[in-house]
Amino acid sequence: MSLKPEPTDLRHAASADNARAIAQTQSWLQHAVIGLNLCPFAKAVVARQQVRFVASGATEWEDLRSDLCRELELLTKAGAEEIDTTLVVCTGALAEFDDFNDFLEVADDAVQVQGLEGTVQIASFHPHYRFEGTDSDDITNATNRAPWPVLQLLREASIERVLAKVDDPDAIYRANMQAMKALGESGWAALSARWRSTHEA
Repeated sequence: MSLKPEPTDLRHAASADNARAIAQTQSWLQHAVIGLNLCPFAKAVVARQQVRFVASGATEWEDLRSDLCRELELLTKAGAEEIDTTLVVCTGALAEFDDFNDFLEVADDAVQVQGLEGTVQIASFHPHYRFEGTDSDDITNATNRAPWPVLQLLREASIERVLAKVDDPDAIYRANMQAMKALGESGWAALSARWRSTHEA
């Protein structure tokens, strides 16, 4: 199944690192998000090759925000049939989860400044993702753990269209928690090894 990689080098990007990061993120999407059915609409957009992957090697928040704004503009100018969602993989910044969490306010502000509130929302994934109120070693955090810090740009209309077909949207979250508990630490470690061993697109 092709994921239609888009290893575009943005400002301050190192192409070799970016290609590896995108390949690992694609592997994570295949084996974790789709493989464990963590997201009900991921499989379809991947099958239709409507997922854009782009890596930003920006080390400064201002530059990363500029890269994010560029991708927001590109997504909204393109039709959903061409790009339904974009994954911005951060290779130069936000390695610490606390920094990543703080940057989410900057990312949400970028959405508002561009007048896209209600049109685009940002989902977040990080190698050390931690839900509020959980311990760092709680396996349920793995539902949002990706090989690299990732900002996913989602079209609100696409989310609403999919959720309209789901009787109980909260059941998705509960099922994801149960899936991770059933998988366990050893199962997650074995799964993670698949994308850690991926080196290039």
